[in-house]
Amino acid sequence: MCPNLSWVVAGVFETPTGDRVRLLKGTKNNKRRVFPCQQGSKLQSLLFELRSDSPDPKKLLFKSSSGQKMNLRISDRFWRGYSTKGYQYKGVVAELAEQGIIPYLSIYSTRHTFATWAIASGASPEKVAYWLGDNVQTVLSYYCHPDVTKSECPDF
Repeated sequence: MCPNLSWVVAGVFETPTGDRVRLLKGTKNNKRRVFPCQQGSKLQSLLFELRSDSPDPKKLLFKSSSGQKMNLRISDRFWRGYSTKGYQYKGVVAELAEQGIIPYLSIYSTRHTFATWAIASGASPEKVAYWLGDNVQTVLSYYCHPDVTKSECPDF
């Protein structure tokens, strides 16, 4: 969740290691984070698609349908769904899970999934810890769930 991410701080800029997206504020520990965004990546394409032809650097990237700053309550409604005035709005993830397209997972599970897939894809635990704003031990203890039944014991 990046509620305070705006174009001024999320402007894509080149670095020797590729493009990056910056976070203005909004983490629980109030630390700024830089997240890698490779040139031509799906993430970069999505961010460029969200950007208007003449972006206002002070406007937020992710906002509610009414134009307000996103928060966990709004995200949860999109994710799980909600009822109001006798009408039931289905959440996107809840609906996909109900249709059997995906298993239902909580919003927070995306953090676990990202960390696990990043490490399984070759990202170092140190990089993943940096991206998550955690320490390496926390990442290894809580976010990596290797399939131990498929792992082989080293030959000592």
